[in-house]
Amino acid sequence: MFNEILVGGGIATVSGVVGFFISKKLISASFDIYTDQAKAKASVIENEAHILLEKAHFKSKELKLEATKSFQSAKDRAKVDLSQRENDVKRKENSFNKYKRNEENKIHQNHTIIKAKLIDIQRNEKSLESLKEKYEEKIDEALHNIENCSGMTKEEASVILLEKVEERSRIEISHIVRKCEEEAKKEAKEKANYILAQATSRFAGEFAQERLSNLVHLDNDELKGRIIGKEGRNIKALETILGVDIVIDDTPNAILVSSFNLYRRAIATKTLKLLIQDGRIQPAKIEEIFAKVSDEFEAGILAEGEEIISDLNIGVMHPELVRLIGRLRYRASYGQNALAHTLEVAHLAGLMASEMGGDSILAKRAGLLHDIGKALTHDYDGSHVDLGADICNRYNENSVVINAIYAHHGHQEIETIECGAVCAADALSAARPGARREVLESFLKRVTEIEEIASSHHGVKQAYAINAGREVRVLVNATLITDDESILLAKEIAKEIEQRVQYPGDVRVNVIRESRAVEYAK
Repeated sequence: MFNEILVGGGIATVSGVVGFFISKKLISASFDIYTDQAKAKASVIENEAHILLEKAHFKSKELKLEATKSFQSAKDRAKVDLSQRENDVKRKENSFNKYKRNEENKIHQNHTIIKAKLIDIQRNEKSLESLKEKYEEKIDEALHNIENCSGMTKEEASVILLEKVEERSRIEISHIVRKCEEEAKKEAKEKANYILAQATSRFAGEFAQERLSNLVHLDNDELKGRIIGKEGRNIKALETILGVDIVIDDTPNAILVSSFNLYRRAIATKTLKLLIQDGRIQPAKIEEIFAKVSDEFEAGILAEGEEIISDLNIGVMHPELVRLIGRLRYRASYGQNALAHTLEVAHLAGLMASEMGGDSILAKRAGLLHDIGKALTHDYDGSHVDLGADICNRYNENSVVINAIYAHHGHQEIETIECGAVCAADALSAARPGARREVLESFLKRVTEIEEIASSHHGVKQAYAINAGREVRVLVNATLITDDESILLAKEIAKEIEQRVQYPGDVRVNVIRESRAVEYAK
């Protein structure tokens, strides 16, 4: 068995060796075949490359020949072009030299002419000087003859001549002024009327009127005795603590509280009413209720100021200014309540500013604060204008507000649309009928002064102040004053009234010139 295995293994081994050699022989034969095929292909590629190289060499010779021909052709064309350019340059050079020679000849000719004219001018100057001397001699001779004939010296005649020229110039200036004013009025009248109509129609305020006393009603006259107290003790305490005058007379069921200070008068009135309701009228109780009412008024003033600012929608304001605005309710000017006047001005100024293209909010703010100084005049010295400007500067108010405070009484020029709206609204609010009251003495004094100012001018026959002093009618002599001069006269009178008279609102100056011719038939 083992032997058979060995024999089989040997046979297998011999078979494997024989197969190896046979396989190797076959692979060697295939490799030779591939080698021969590759050599053949390489030979073919080499032949093709040789052919392509010859073709490329031939092609390069052709390109070189064509390039040589193109270069030669371009060279020839360049030579021709250069020759033409040289000829053009020579031609232009010749033309320029010719032009230069002509211009030099012209300059030489002009120089010769100028020299000749200069000689003529010098000769003429000498002649003019001689003629001027003769002219001056003739003028002196003529003046001497005129002086002898007229009996006046040259200086006297010059004065008369200048007076005539001035008179004629005044008439011409008057005519020009009148023409310009008519044109300006024609253009501005419709716009101004529209703005004023819109502002006044959109805001209609109530008539403001303040008195100097308040009336306190009593349930019965027996309370008068209790208010007076034993030996007048209670009424003295009331007047001392409240700072007002209490008038108790025969008027049934009523007493009067009198004071120029509206704030103190309002507190006193409220205190008296509470004392009457309580029934215990004695010095200690008076002081207690007075302190309570004073605190309520201070809180009410601040609340009212905040409410006003909120209604107007003008932004944030310092609390001290808010308190002063509320306090304006207890301040009056010529019988007109200061707060009512201030609110009226604020609304009107806002409407006017919006119509004129300005800032309506800033105009309302300036209108609300333009009289803020009036809330301080009872406590500090100085005019309400200076006091108002100082406190607004202290709390960093807008420059437009400051300008409005000064400008509405003429202390500064109007700088903005908003300031102009405030000044116009202030005049409207103060000047409308029934808005303010004046004492008779100051009214008569102002009216008399206005008439005297108008009557003092040359050519005025009569002057009448009418419409409560808001208009003055001036009748002039038609032979002394022309139509154009009447315009200048009206301006002069108005300017003098502005400088010498203090008045609320405007004063209209109406100059009337009338010419009459009278003849009788016999």
